[in-house]
Amino acid sequence: MPYFMAPVVGWVASGCLKFLIHFFKYGKDARHHMGNGGFPSTHTSTVSTTVFLIGFGEGWFSAVFGLGVAFLVITMIDATGLRIAVGKQAGVINQLTNGSADRVVLRERMGHSKVEIAGGLALGFLCSLVLFYGWELIAGG
Repeated sequence: MPYFMAPVVGWVASGCLKFLIHFFKYGKDARHHMGNGGFPSTHTSTVSTTVFLIGFGEGWFSAVFGLGVAFLVITMIDATGLRIAVGKQAGVINQLTNGSADRVVLRERMGHSKVEIAGGLALGFLCSLVLFYGWELIAGG
């Protein structure tokens, strides 16, 4: 099973999809809108591709799948809670430093909405399906 490929495939698929969405929304200025946040959640799709592939390959009741689910939940909580709080703090700091000569504007859009997280999960599931059945075809198993 190509477990080592799962995070790369999930990350690339999410990044490409996110860029296409931004390209259709912002045109040539799309790359300036890329970064943390947005649809789909790249962190969620990267981890969920791996976790779902483990579920398909090792079993849904395996210990390693359970560990993966725990890591996935922590990743999703971080993406929705912690990073949104960091973005709010960046907004306050930006207001406090407004007018300062050496001001560096901090990025305020950091976290993900529940829809963006769900998009990352769905994309991760689809990527893991492609990897699992693609490997089955290649390996002849």
